[in-house]
Amino acid sequence: MKVTQAQGSMLRRAALGTAFLFATAMVQPALADDEEPGEAGGAAESAAASEGAAATDAASGKPARKKRSKSRRSKGGKFAGRVVAEEDLRTEPLPRPSGNLEIQSLADKSDRAKVNIYNPDGSYSIDAVEELNHVLRCRRTDAEIAIDIQLLTWLSLIYDHFGGKPLQIVSGFRNQRKQTSNHFKGRATDIRIEGVSPKQVRAFAQTLDRGGMGIGLYPRGQFVHIDVRSPPSYRWIDNSPANSNAAEKRPPRGWKRKKLES
Repeated sequence: MKVTQAQGSMLRRAALGTAFLFATAMVQPALADDEEPGEAGGAAESAAASEGAAATDAASGKPARKKRSKSRRSKGGKFAGRVVAEEDLRTEPLPRPSGNLEIQSLADKSDRAKVNIYNPDGSYSIDAVEELNHVLRCRRTDAEIAIDIQLLTWLSLIYDHFGGKPLQIVSGFRNQRKQTSNHFKGRATDIRIEGVSPKQVRAFAQTLDRGGMGIGLYPRGQFVHIDVRSPPSYRWIDNSPANSNAAEKRPPRGWKRKKLES
């Protein structure tokens, strides 16, 4: 059967469309380097970029190759995370904590704060919160930020539950280049409790989640990450080598110069 030029053109466009659909089905999005675990923006952008590359290959008539998105960790290790289903979240209101909280810097155990975050009338104590902000400051640049009050409330509940043992702060606020991190926003902290396994800390922290909570377990570092975030809540386990993401924790460019000018 003789095929006209117009029919041939239609057949070629149909073949290219099929190749595009096949190529995009092969792409598996991953966490991007500039995203905190569980934040959707980087994954969506990564997927879109991969689909665009696959379409280009299809349009050029060359076989589409599977694109690999950058892993959040570049030096080995294993990361596994998941979004928390709504039915797994706490439904009843949180109990009011005692307000008592003792935190201690793991880097300098003499640097600590033991306060009650509430005034006698039930309002938050500005003086107590400022003490906590100071201990939770960035250890590299000595910069401070107002720590999210919801995070401090969760920490007080954890402190109550484990019998008033000091919470050792592995990392609080980080004045760093990766500004999408909840550590940079004052909404995250990494903690240990002496004599309590990180799995026990994680298990209790999960009971506090009514939505908008990130909880990560770091078996190699022996600490638990807790953060305040926009829903959905997220859970992860990170078995990466210690400090494998050191580059993103570097202070912002020029911070030394700015410090000298102030």
